Amino acid sequence: MKNSHGIGIVLVSLSYFLFSSHDAVIKLLVQSVSVWQVLFFRSVTVFACCLIIGGRKNAVRAATSDIVRPMAIRSLFLIAAWISFYTAAKSLQLGELTTIYFAAPVVATLLAGPMLREHVPASRWIAVAIGFAGVVVASDPSGLSISLPAYLALQAACLWAFSTVLLRRTALHETSLVQMTITNFFFVLLTALVLAFEWRDIDLTKTLMLLAVGGLGGLAQYTYFEAMRRAPVSILAPFEYTSLVWAFVLGHLIWGDIPAHNVTAGAVLISGAGLLIVFGERLGRKSASGQDG
Repeated sequence: MKNSHGIGIVLVSLSYFLFSSHDAVIKLLVQSVSVWQVLFFRSVTVFACCLIIGGRKNAVRAATSDIVRPMAIRSLFLIAAWISFYTAAKSLQLGELTTIYFAAPVVATLLAGPMLREHVPASRWIAVAIGFAGVVVASDPSGLSISLPAYLALQAACLWAFSTVLLRRTALHETSLVQMTITNFFFVLLTALVLAFEWRDIDLTKTLMLLAVGGLGGLAQYTYFEAMRRAPVSILAPFEYTSLVWAFVLGHLIWGDIPAHNVTAGAVLISGAGLLIVFGERLGRKSASGQDG
């Protein structure tokens, strides 16, 4: 199983790049399209692709799977996380919002032990701490105070972390396509209930952008689910920090944002956290193989 950890790391890193690209398109859309509308179109696109790719056999398997209930619970946690995050985003600066939200990998690592019975060695805890330090340095949150928006951002981080742990518990028992089918089915239902009150007219350009969000979101979900099937949460959690690096890169390419020196320093720390996990896992495998020999 340990041989698959490297594949899991590659897949989760790719997923966060795709999620960052997905978020960049959403940032362009939400100026004139409601968040609920974006989430609905994304979920419908991914759900439809799952039905087309998997066919009737996948649909039947998804409808009769034992993980329907836990995936429904996870969907509720994710919807709550989105509501909390976007509400907080209206009041907090980007640096403050990002720093608080990136408590999620720390919370996920904390939950991995009691909920998943994962053994979390010191190297993974150090990687999480270094990665979070990198986020703080890169985001440079100044004057952050305890407030309702700050609480909502932290709540979003905790809800996301809990949903990640729930996914790991189900990922080993079903295919990624089945999990995506079930998840996006519940997302469609949950977002459709609100969409009646949040609908805004859209033109062809925005429709194509919404389809792009669905495509990027679907690929991101698939690589994320596959990563969870191959490696423990405590290994993958620090790689969530790489999405901050991608966010700054895409911000420069799309909006011409120039990263400050603190962003570069933070990116180095974040990269270092990922490398620590990679080398730590390699040393662990070599040690284990040496003992077996």
